[in-house]
Amino acid sequence: MDENDELARAFEEKRPRLHAVAQRMLGSTDEAEDAVQEAWIRLHRSDAEAVENLDGWLTTVVGRVCLDLLRARSRREEFFEEHTEASAPVPTEENADPEQEAMLADSVGLALSVILDTLEPDERLAFVLHDMFAVPFADIAQVIGRSPGATRQLASRARRRVHGASPMHDLRRQHEVVDAFLTAARSGEFDRLLTLLAPNVTMHADDTAVRIGAAPMTHGARGVAGVFSGGAEAARVALIDSSVGAVWKAKKRVVVAFDFTIRDGVITAIDLVGDPERLRELDIVVLGD
Repeated sequence: MDENDELARAFEEKRPRLHAVAQRMLGSTDEAEDAVQEAWIRLHRSDAEAVENLDGWLTTVVGRVCLDLLRARSRREEFFEEHTEASAPVPTEENADPEQEAMLADSVGLALSVILDTLEPDERLAFVLHDMFAVPFADIAQVIGRSPGATRQLASRARRRVHGASPMHDLRRQHEVVDAFLTAARSGEFDRLLTLLAPNVTMHADDTAVRIGAAPMTHGARGVAGVFSGGAEAARVALIDSSVGAVWKAKKRVVVAFDFTIRDGVITAIDLVGDPERLRELDIVVLGD
C-alpha cells in the first residue's frame, strides 16, 4: 500500500466524525459533504507526514471551512432581509434555503437545528465543537482567530441561548404527536386518532382550502378523526413558523398547510391554510423530502 492509499484509508476512517461535525455546524447534508471533501483536498495537497494529530488537524480544517460558509450565509441573509419585499415567493424545493431543506427530520436534531440557527457563526462553531465534539478551546480559538478565553465566553453565551431557547422537548413532543397522527390517519386507525385529539378539538379551513374540498369548520374529536381516517396519504410533516405541523404538496409546491395546536400531548386545533398570500407569510420547511 503506497502513501496515498494509506492517507486515503486514514481519512475515510475519520470521515463519519468529520461529517457529523460539519452537519451540526451547517445543518445541510450537501454542504457538510462539500466541507468534508474540501478537507480531503487540503490534506492531499499538504505535507501529511508533518501532521502529528490527523484527527485534530482535519477537525480544524472542517471547522474553518464551515465557519467561512456560515459567515457567507450570514452576509447573504442580511442582504436578503434588506432587499426582499413582503411578496417573496412561497418556499419550494427550487427556492428554499439549502439549510432548511436538509434540516434533520429527527425531532431532537430538528429542535437543535432551529436553536443553532439563532447563533452567530463564531458562537455556533465554539458551541458545536466544544460541547458536542469535545474539541479543546485552544484548538477552536485557532479556527476563529480569538483567544481561548474569548472562545470559552462565546461557547458559554451560546450554551445559555441554547438552553434558554424554545425547549427541544416541546418540538420533539410535537413531532411525535403529528407523526403519530398522520400515521394513524393513513392506516385508518380511527380509535388511535381519537387518543391524539382533544375531545373539543376544532378544525378550521380558510376559503381556499374550502374550495379545494375541506369543510369550513369541523368540531369534536370524532368529527376531525372522521375527516382524516383513511386519508392524509400526501401529507408530510413540516416545520411551520418553528412549530411542527404538516403540509400537502402538489407539483413540489405547498398547497395547504396544516397548522396544529398541541397542548399536553394532544391536538386541540387544526387550521388549514390554503390562501397563497397567507402561505407566503409562513416559514415552511418540509421534513424528510
